[in-house]
Amino acid sequence: MAATAAAPGQAGTLRAPAFCQMKWLPVLLAAAAAAVAEQQVPLVLWSSDRDLWVPAADTHEGHITSDMQLSTYLDPALELGPRNVLLFLQDKLSIEDFTAYGGVFGNKQDSTFSNLENALDLAPSSLVLPAVDWYAVSTLTTYLQEKLGASPLHVDLATLRELKLNASLPALLLIRLPYTASSGLMAPREVLTGNDEVIGQVLSMLKSEDVPYTAALTAVRPSRVARDAALVAGGLGRQLLQTTPKQPVSVVVHPPVSYNDTAPRILFWAQNFSVAYRDSWEDLTGRTFDAPSLNMTGSFWNDSIARLSLTYEQLFGATVTFKFTLVNRFYPVSARHWFTMERLEIHSNGSVAYFNVSQITGPSIYSFHCQYVSSLSSQGSILVPDTQPFLWQMTLEDFQIQAFNVTGEQFSYATDCAGFFSPAIWMGLLTSLFMLFIFTYGLHMILSLKTMDRFDDHKGPTITLTQIV
Repeated sequence: MAATAAAPGQAGTLRAPAFCQMKWLPVLLAAAAAAVAEQQVPLVLWSSDRDLWVPAADTHEGHITSDMQLSTYLDPALELGPRNVLLFLQDKLSIEDFTAYGGVFGNKQDSTFSNLENALDLAPSSLVLPAVDWYAVSTLTTYLQEKLGASPLHVDLATLRELKLNASLPALLLIRLPYTASSGLMAPREVLTGNDEVIGQVLSMLKSEDVPYTAALTAVRPSRVARDAALVAGGLGRQLLQTTPKQPVSVVVHPPVSYNDTAPRILFWAQNFSVAYRDSWEDLTGRTFDAPSLNMTGSFWNDSIARLSLTYEQLFGATVTFKFTLVNRFYPVSARHWFTMERLEIHSNGSVAYFNVSQITGPSIYSFHCQYVSSLSSQGSILVPDTQPFLWQMTLEDFQIQAFNVTGEQFSYATDCAGFFSPAIWMGLLTSLFMLFIFTYGLHMILSLKTMDRFDDHKGPTITLTQIV
């Protein structure tokens, strides 16, 4: 699809167009519309050898490359091409990333893939597959290992500088690239630019050592969900005035953390759990909600107080423990029990840091939910440090917790941190009242106008008006 036949005078040479030219952009867009984004990721291949791939005849619009078809592309390259294979594996990547952040429409200076564009432009042979079946990509590392007879070596830039590659000995180098921080603290464009810089530095090292290689760029899963478009007769397209049905955004749902003694006592959940120490951020979502054995030593529960303790090894070079302490009290005024999170403690290297989290409160029969529980001012600053300066930062996105009246492993109805009267509502109400006051005052002035009911007649005596009532 992306590989093009050699031009006259370049017999036997396969060249892929540069990303800046984006000649395969219509095919990418077609694949994005026809493919289900949860199942396909792009795959970009290029090599320092010639004649490794031929133009794919069956990669029509919306075509999804299966594992069997992918092997037919890879087998000749692995058998005839260089024995050094680089696999750049990103956490997330979709073909929409190339259209959103690439140098399309001639804006090459705005491209975040400048090094990748240059590599494809200079590569003697290359191949771009916009939609590859997720199963085929998930087994790609094992497939390459079997074909090369070499175990994958996880490397970074520092490790790669110390390696001495041999053109005759097979080597499979696996380089992991992030997509974006789950907490959203870095924009995807910035992270993709950083990944492109890594690709450029790795290729520069290989070029300086004159080592032949074959490289592949793909991802573990797609970075975004593509909307479905209607397939009409004669090709891919959308009819006039046809509305595209909205699809829910794919969100990974983790099971909540549950502390149990004889029954579930404390439930804790967040879509994202990130902490920072001295402005160095770590994402603890996977280590908390997807961990097979989360360390909750120190947690306890009774009818009046509950504590959830989460311990992480090798976090910022130390063992760090987070303790959420909630108390349950009866208030005669409301004639019910209310819970309050008294504090959030961070234990590390023998020191303790405290966050004041008194805003996390609600009736004990309910859970508590908040879109952001964070120490960042841009996200509400619900977590208030007890001292300044404070070295720790924390962000919990889509946070929910319940420590009392837990039934099973399901949250009760949630009381939310968002108030009914938001700043926007107050601004609208005040503006409306001000405009109503102006209208009322103006109407009152108009109704107060009075006209003369007697007029001067030039043929009669002059009218003398002493007062107009």
